[in-house]
Amino acid sequence: MTLLDQDISNTRTGPVLSDGTPLRDLIDYDKREVSMRLLSDPEIFKLEMKHLFGKTWNLLGHESEIPQPGDYIMRQIGLDPVIVTRDRKMGINVLLNVCTHRGMQICRSEGGKGATFKCPYHGWSFSNKGRFLGAPIAKEEMHGNILPKSELGLRKARVETYAGMIFANWDENAEPLDEFLGDIKFYTDLMFDRSEGGLEVLGPPQRFVIRANWKCAGEQHSGDGYHNLTLHYSLQELEMMAGGEDKPTAMAGVNVSANGHGLRCIDQTEPFVLLMKDKGLENMSVVEKLTMQPPPGMTAEHIPYLQKRFSEAALKLLSDCPPCVGGLFPNVGCFALNMPMPDGMSSLISFHAFVPLSPGEFEFYNWFLVEKGASPALRERMSNTSNLSFGASGFVETDDADTWPQMTRMAEGFMGAQQKIRYHAVSGERVPEGWPGGGHVYEGFGKDDNQWNWWMTYFDKMLGSAS
Repeated sequence: MTLLDQDISNTRTGPVLSDGTPLRDLIDYDKREVSMRLLSDPEIFKLEMKHLFGKTWNLLGHESEIPQPGDYIMRQIGLDPVIVTRDRKMGINVLLNVCTHRGMQICRSEGGKGATFKCPYHGWSFSNKGRFLGAPIAKEEMHGNILPKSELGLRKARVETYAGMIFANWDENAEPLDEFLGDIKFYTDLMFDRSEGGLEVLGPPQRFVIRANWKCAGEQHSGDGYHNLTLHYSLQELEMMAGGEDKPTAMAGVNVSANGHGLRCIDQTEPFVLLMKDKGLENMSVVEKLTMQPPPGMTAEHIPYLQKRFSEAALKLLSDCPPCVGGLFPNVGCFALNMPMPDGMSSLISFHAFVPLSPGEFEFYNWFLVEKGASPALRERMSNTSNLSFGASGFVETDDADTWPQMTRMAEGFMGAQQKIRYHAVSGERVPEGWPGGGHVYEGFGKDDNQWNWWMTYFDKMLGSAS
């Protein structure tokens, strides 16, 4: 049974805020509305640290960022700093970056190589698996004898990986990552888990701070394609996206949603990029189409492996209506796009994490990826395409970076906090004939279904306990 099959609208009140408002009152299930207070309230932000980021799977990076034993990177789970390490047996560990002695931050480098970590305050040392090794002046036993050394190690999170992406979870009772992904994994496999060698990062992630609430980005990436027609109108002006208000070709496709995750599968049979028009796609077989225009980051040489890796129905989806853009609940964006450039078609593969810093700030992590073994020419071309389009320097996402802070500022006012965010445009489930994937499926013009499902999952997590 999925969240959308349950009647959760009248069963839980959840936490009560200091002014006496139950958190449950900030969503209207019947009208499909949520309160703008959710974008600015410090109490709600604190509850999110516990009920969301303390209990769900958090994306921290990619395995290729720590390829060798001893490699480490520093990241965050909500407001908690963590060290992501590769131990000598190539295991991946996620350690709370807080000394078990006086609570000092142990590691202050964004990344590097080392088998041990030494706290700069009193010198307590820990292995890269989190084990407490000792303290200076060992004969004095400055760690005391109240607790054994085995209980003085760094707090460790659960770690699981998917398609090279590293996820961590503080909750020992949470569902496995595979169950958390659920039906959306069928689609993300087509984006990120397609080849024998897998993906690797094109360098460290871009990182920059946006003065906005993290949920502005998290919700949008669950499936809001409608904003492309206005906010990203430059895509049409540059002839990177076909259609207009009278015939929005890029909105043709299928939205899919599962467990709060959401993706947009874009119809390629009426190409949304002008450079792919008039290629005779309608007369080609699935394999011919994939060979003519391989999936993002791939070449014609990858197609035989794709035929072994996926069913005929999945290959048809990959050629005719592939998953291209979307997000994983609660704060991840993901992209696998063929992009037109002035000199012809190119592509990009990217995933984002929107890491909350405060009610009005989040850090935007942006990774660009490429297939392992890609030629230097392809790597350079994908890097150029990615940086031109997405992230800190991309002309597409600078539009979003201007919008989210304005939404957050509007929610900070006395009247603004009382306004509603509305999801009244309902498509309803429509599954195309022969559709190979699961989840909640919405064929046609992309409306508000995916984003509303994101909020449904958000409140399901947040209303779980009144403590």
